[in-house]
Formats: sequence, structure tokens, C-alpha cells
Amino acid sequence: MQRIKTIVLEDLNISILTGVTLLILLLCAFAFGNSMYSLKNIQSMAFQIPEFGFLALAMMMSNLIGGIDLSIIATANTVAVFTALLLNGSWPLGLDGWPLVIAAAIIGMLISLLFGLFNGLLIARTSAPPIIATLGTMTLFQGIGMALTGGSSVGNIIAEFAELGKLKLLEIPFIFWLFLLAAGILWFVLTYTAFGRSLYLYGGNSVAARFSAISNERLCISVFLITGLLAGLSGLIILSRVNSAKVGYGDSYLLQTMIVCVIGGIHPNGGIGKVQGVVIAVLLMRVMSSAFTIMSLSPYTKKLIWGFMLLLVLGLNYMVSVFYEARKRKRERKGEGV
Repeated sequence: MQRIKTIVLEDLNISILTGVTLLILLLCAFAFGNSMYSLKNIQSMAFQIPEFGFLALAMMMSNLIGGIDLSIIATANTVAVFTALLLNGSWPLGLDGWPLVIAAAIIGMLISLLFGLFNGLLIARTSAPPIIATLGTMTLFQGIGMALTGGSSVGNIIAEFAELGKLKLLEIPFIFWLFLLAAGILWFVLTYTAFGRSLYLYGGNSVAARFSAISNERLCISVFLITGLLAGLSGLIILSRVNSAKVGYGDSYLLQTMIVCVIGGIHPNGGIGKVQGVVIAVLLMRVMSSAFTIMSLSPYTKKLIWGFMLLLVLGLNYMVSVFYEARKRKRERKGEGV
């Protein structure tokens, strides 16, 4: 019992989130039964999670340094547009089949890194607030995609690339395993490497980080490179799943990624939060979205529920912070008594 209590109190935010998620899973099982947890529906959710999950991880990285990246959706869509133009022969590479798929995917990733580098340099070199800088680059990236497509969708990509979005491993989509792998790598990097410790210090106190011999500019650029790469991966997954690319796809994801990060325990001012919290929040949001679809709820009702969920988690987080402060003062008083 004491061990369970220690595990729960070790990270109360994640413990609360895990408890809420398990409760909702049980309620969905009781209310919907096989409609929710049939193999077909589980596979459907697993197909849809990665494109949103990569965007949530990208938003998490920018939040951890006290910033926000408003350009992640524009990056994903524009990378998808570039890749689609390569895959449908509009920009011929002289390749065909799987060599073309590999070459186009690599070029798409390089473009996403270029967009991330541009964001990082803009913020690091000009000291512009990330929310303002990425608002500008969001418009810029959207403009590039619009200029390339004229606002229309780009389709007719080769069949081999579309097959990537349909691959399954142990009856679960391969792209879902890819999302879990990326989340695991980020968890390891943030938890056990010097880069992760520097990132949390920078997010918590950038002045202290600078006096700790940390290059804030280099760290900022590195974070936005990762953010751009994650957003680009989401764009490629979207392209492989829907077989086309278009500027403006998934605009509603931007607000949802912010909600997921807050629910997952990521502090918007930086320095606090864990990858596992975001992963659990992504799974929770997908399960609830599936439940909303089964219940045929209107978009307005969905927004009402998302808003209630956000306020509920914020309230629970406030109670957690009060609890921790009370424990801290109690320990200090005991120390003074000794």
C-alpha cells in the first residue's frame, strides 16, 4: 500500500490524468460496449492518433521552453504539399516505385527541418516572442503552400506511398507504433540526457540557464528543429492516410494540441511536464472523440465538453499545486522544530 502511495504521489498530475482516463475508458465500455472496443474501431482510432499525436508532441516541445509554435499545422500541410508534388510527378525526380517514395519522404523531412530551423533562428536571433514569430511563419508557410497549389488539393500520388498509411503490425497500424517509438525516444532524451536537463532548466529559468553555461540560442534552435521534424512527420502521415494534401487541412488541430498539452501536465510557461502525460492525454482525447461520434454529438456540444474537460483538469492541477505547497510548508515547519 505504501509503495502504491509513493508511486501516486511521485507525479500527482499524471496519476490524476491516468485515473481520469481509466474512468472514461470504463464508462465508454459500459455505455457503448462493442461499438467502442471492437477491433475495427480500435484500428480506426489507431489510424487517426498518430497525425494528431505528432503535432501534440511538437507543441509540447515548444511549451517546455516557455514558448508556443503556431506554425505546426502550416508546416505539416506545406511539407505534405511538397511531398505530394514529388509523388504525383508534378516535380519529376526520375524515379519510380519505392525509390521515389523514399526520396520524396527524405526531401519532405529536410523541408520540415528547414522550416524548424527558420523558426528557431528567428526566435533565437531576434529574441522575438515565439507566439508572435510563429504567427508570422505560420502565415508564410501557408502562403508558400497556397502559391504552390492555388488553394486546391494535390492528389494522384503513387500507390506505394499510400500503402505506408495502411501497413499493420500485430493488427495495429504501423504509424501508431511509429508514434509510440517517437514518444519513447523523446521521453528518453528529456529524462536521461544533458539536452533534456538543459531544456527543462531553460524553460524554468532562462537567465539561470545562461549562467549555467547553457547556450540558450542553440537550445532554442534545436527545440524548433525537433518541432519542425515532428510536424513534418505528421504531414507525411496525413498524406499517406488521406492520399492527398491541401493547405488548411486540420486547422482545428492547433487548439486541440494546446488543450492536450495542458491536460497532459505541460506548463505553458515552460520547465514542467512529461512526455507520458501528453501521450495519455492524446489517447484520452481520441477515445472521447470516438465516443462523441458514436453519440452523434454536434460540434457545439463537443466544444462544450472539451472546455469542461480543460477547466476540470486546470482545477485539479490547482488543487495539486496547493497540496504540494502545503506539504512543503509542513516539512519546513518540522525542520524548524528540529
